[in-house]
Amino acid sequence: MFDTIFRGASIVDGTGRPAYAADLAVTDGRIAAIGRDLGPARETVDADGLTLMPGIIDGHTHYDAQLTWDAYADPSPLLGVTSVVIGNCGFTIAPCRPADRDLTMRNLTHVEGMSLDALRTGVRWDFEQFPEYLAMLERQGVAPNVAAFVGHSSVRTYVLGEDAASRVATDAEIGQMADLVRGAMAAGAVGFATSTAEPHNGENGIPMPSRLADEREVRALVNAMGAGGRGVYMLTRGQTTSIDFLESVAAESGRPVIVAATFYSSTNPAGAATTLAQTRAARERGNRVYAQVSCCPLTMDFTLRNPYVFEGLTAWKPAMEAHGEAVKRVYADPAFREGVKTELRDFRGRRLFNSQWDRLNLVNAGRPANAGLEGRSLEDLARERGQDPLDCMLDIALGEDLDTEFTAVLLNAEEAGVAPLLTDPDTHISLSDAGAHLTFLCDAGYGLHLLGHWVRGRGVMSFEEAARRLTAQPADLFGIADRGRLQVGQAADLLLLDPLTVGRGQKRKVHDLPAGAPRLVTEGIGIHGVWVNGTRIVAGNRVVDPDRRPGRVLREFAA
Repeated sequence: MFDTIFRGASIVDGTGRPAYAADLAVTDGRIAAIGRDLGPARETVDADGLTLMPGIIDGHTHYDAQLTWDAYADPSPLLGVTSVVIGNCGFTIAPCRPADRDLTMRNLTHVEGMSLDALRTGVRWDFEQFPEYLAMLERQGVAPNVAAFVGHSSVRTYVLGEDAASRVATDAEIGQMADLVRGAMAAGAVGFATSTAEPHNGENGIPMPSRLADEREVRALVNAMGAGGRGVYMLTRGQTTSIDFLESVAAESGRPVIVAATFYSSTNPAGAATTLAQTRAARERGNRVYAQVSCCPLTMDFTLRNPYVFEGLTAWKPAMEAHGEAVKRVYADPAFREGVKTELRDFRGRRLFNSQWDRLNLVNAGRPANAGLEGRSLEDLARERGQDPLDCMLDIALGEDLDTEFTAVLLNAEEAGVAPLLTDPDTHISLSDAGAHLTFLCDAGYGLHLLGHWVRGRGVMSFEEAARRLTAQPADLFGIADRGRLQVGQAADLLLLDPLTVGRGQKRKVHDLPAGAPRLVTEGIGIHGVWVNGTRIVAGNRVVDPDRRPGRVLREFAA
């Protein structure tokens, strides 16, 4: 007798082959049979009219801290995700010496938009080394499966201490870092992650430690990662890191490289296409380099107390270094304003924000008297006031004690430019950033958006191909051998949904983090259930039982 049978489902198996009608049986957490008249089961799920597919594998999350207090990695499982890859960009919390814990948390508040109170209240520091972190997750249990990168900034801080964000490493220090990376890989890390991206700054605008690494350090650590014949190198790329360099790293290490983050920008329309062409050419030469792309418009909510949108600008650094009332003085300084305007003009198309003032809206005024400004773009408000848009934004925010809430549609706004990123069969569709930027955005439902908006709404690819891109393809990329496909013997990570309604809901703000800190969440639409290793964890829009933690900390990966 089987444990569970799904009867009458439309099976989309993750391989890209056409959907077919069948029953699917599960026993001991694995797919036991697919076919008709399979026999009895302890539980039967009526899947008539619904699609059964593998659970989504989210390859770009930042749940490293949240998982220590939230075994469910909320809201990802509610959005169809059954496996998360954490530690992207190298912003991890292990390894971490006790003396560096507060520094690590303060950096995360900035680079990852997390509440310091939430981190100080919530993070369980039952570990120091990376292997101890994985062991802690296993002891407490996890609801989705978890694969973890060992992170460059954490490794660098562990070896260099306070110098990690200010200088290059010596040969001896690189050797110590390489030992840590090798140890993490032996313990079950999925790979090594880092960042050279300009917006990735810690407290007071100090670059995250990985940005100080030179090429010899990067090569040494990637080679240490790949010494055992497995592992993925993941990088969030800054302006100075070329695809040619990354291809050379892939060739030398023999390991795949995932390059984030590729978005379409109307101010640099050839940028994304160039990245795709360069990575395709690298693969044609036998070097596995893959662009990581998003199917969502990159939209961020923010106030000028924490304006991540602008923090990739060199001219914004004085504001990042200031605190309290001093921040307001910086915003009022004509020299600061002129510097920002100059950089926006001279480097248009090369930053996160590129003067698209027509897409930056005031959404919540900080004073009742300004309620009439809500819903209007900064371009319109500035024109009405006869001001430069930057001056207009800063003046309004200063007049409201920086309580004004803005939203900006930054990248991927023009769907005609986004579609080619998605239809390229070898791009890795991901970039949810789930677990980070909690007050700025919530793209954890990117998979549902792909299935609902891009498949059903726009018809840019088949449902079967979209499912492959969310399941089997990332499983192969990360070397997760027993997931991502509906095949006998595979782990029963399953998503049951209605293809006629699937999608993601509107974002909303909740205050459910430790210390009551806020975050943005969204709900899944059209989901009927989510199973991890054969155990149901989601029914509709609710968690079945918060004490169910059937996930696995994934430690074994294919070469």
